[in-house]
Amino acid sequence: MKMSTKGQYALEIVADLAMHSSKEHLESLKNIANRRDLSEKYLERIIKALREKGIVKSVRGAYGGYCLEKAPEDLMVLEVLMAVEGELTPVHCLTRESDCGIDCGLCPTRNTWSDMWSVMKGAVEQVTVADIVRAADAKGGA
Repeated sequence: MKMSTKGQYALEIVADLAMHSSKEHLESLKNIANRRDLSEKYLERIIKALREKGIVKSVRGAYGGYCLEKAPEDLMVLEVLMAVEGELTPVHCLTRESDCGIDCGLCPTRNTWSDMWSVMKGAVEQVTVADIVRAADAKGGA
């Protein structure tokens, strides 16, 4: 499985908001883009998906901006990635009907794909945004 830049940048946005915003102090997308050296236009599309999934809160106006809707301790990396990437499984037949022509019960590779997905999913469903922030703090970076 290869993560797209949408997934990478979504995690960057969320981690940045965890470090630089709060319900009382909203952060602009321009500041996030500048700190991360990313395209503000591209981040606008990503943050829209995060907002629609209830991960990010936005406020309009002169004192508007963005903050996390959930506490970083309650926000799992898997949730962030799925908000922008959608389905993350390495093969579609693990989560829905497939038209590959092979009966899933007889497929010689399905168990291997399933095992691989379990390992990958397990790695990110246990990690919170707070864990990412702690790791960044320990390295002395933001």
